[in-house]
Amino acid sequence: MRVIVSVIGKDQVGIIANVCQLLSSYRVNVLDISQTILQDYFTMIMIVDAENATVPFADLVVALEAEGQKLGLSIHAQREEIFNAMHRI
Repeated sequence: MRVIVSVIGKDQVGIIANVCQLLSSYRVNVLDISQTILQDYFTMIMIVDAENATVPFADLVVALEAEGQKLGLSIHAQREEIFNAMHRI
């Protein structure tokens, strides 16, 4: 299952490392990353493969949101098919 992960917040050292380390700890593979800094704000969209994740998707979502709170960021995850359905014109 492919998942879209979005990360937004004030720029700080280690954002990508922390998010990737968390994903790796659950055996979630990063397929693609796009990130930029707009003035002082960090934004990132990731496509990840959670097919072999060691936790259910709902638990992964909770873990990512908790990591975001810990880092002062907004981190959200959606299944790719839901993301695509919500963004069709």
